[in-house]
Amino acid sequence: MTSGLAIRNVRAVLQDEVLDDATVVTEAGVVTEITAGGTAPPGALDGRGAYLLPGLVDTHSDGLEKELQPRPSVLFDVGFGLASFEGRVRASGITTVFHATGFYGDDAKGRSIAGALAREQAIRERVRDGLAQIDHRMLFRLDARDPAGLAALDETLRGHYAEVDIPPLVSYEDHTPGQGQFRDVDAYVRLYLTSEDEAAAKAAVQAKIADRDTRVWHREVALRWLVERRGTIRLLGHDPVTPEEVAHLAASAVTVAEFPTTLAAARAAREHGLLIVAGAPNVLRGGSHSGNVSATELIAHGLVDGLSSDYMPFTMIGAAFHLTRTGQATLPAAVRLVTEGPAQVAGLDDRGRLAVGARADLSLVTVDAGWPTVRSTWSVADSRELVGA
Repeated sequence: MTSGLAIRNVRAVLQDEVLDDATVVTEAGVVTEITAGGTAPPGALDGRGAYLLPGLVDTHSDGLEKELQPRPSVLFDVGFGLASFEGRVRASGITTVFHATGFYGDDAKGRSIAGALAREQAIRERVRDGLAQIDHRMLFRLDARDPAGLAALDETLRGHYAEVDIPPLVSYEDHTPGQGQFRDVDAYVRLYLTSEDEAAAKAAVQAKIADRDTRVWHREVALRWLVERRGTIRLLGHDPVTPEEVAHLAASAVTVAEFPTTLAAARAAREHGLLIVAGAPNVLRGGSHSGNVSATELIAHGLVDGLSSDYMPFTMIGAAFHLTRTGQATLPAAVRLVTEGPAQVAGLDDRGRLAVGARADLSLVTVDAGWPTVRSTWSVADSRELVGA
């Protein structure tokens, strides 16, 4: 969206209030005017009383993986899958998305370093060629026990991200059963090995643990490498469990606690000044799919700065209106969790709020049968002369 836009008769969701019968005007990709009532500029679009929100910011999206491989035996071309997924993201009101790209191998989830490199290249080329309709960015997921993944990430960062406006996000992760999200090994067995009998499943998990334990030494190697890149990356600690783990991460240049698995870890993150990200699907489901602390409990304690889609884009806008409908947050506060908060997590201070001078990424939303419907999305990243989508 390069030209100006004027839209009238909207309920503008500002940082701390909802402004009824509002008119919002943008020029050259920036919000220039927000007024209540009065005369709208000629040619202004009629919002018909819908909510006007800042474009949503998603700091962790695994969705492209699912778009490319919706079935175990089905794999689409990465360019096609990216174009398809972009439409899904835009239709969810998201205008900035960080594609979570795992630099490690995980047969259970169909992940490989080669696949990660292919997705990263496709995303970078779509942006370079002026085809992007939203702002595509990267969240590099580094397995703490994978030396090959570290080498590939090092080459990628040096080759393509040495000089960027905002440092890419990098998540330090250890998905060994018995750690982090799956500290309950039995939960790992139930979720990922349900096709085998219990004895075989447990044996397979123990074999996986034994294999990964041969590389436990690499955890500190990877973390030291990340610390040395302070300032060129923005480092997230993934699935922290204990206050002690959080303290170690905070002392190692981590600025964000992503998906803390316990209330104690989230409290420690706040005490250490870390920003905190929780999952929007967790909000809608009323709890974690792997038995960890619920996002709504963390929100109730003031321990969430931003929600991410994790694996389903529409959960972000859904979670915001769910929190409002159930009385757990005001609409401005709930919207901040999917806009301004995630923007702060990513270090993007130009967006995430509906305010004069802010980036003019916008989403027009109605509420139907209790759930939101995204009617239009405008993105500054879309350089083509379109009025919305």
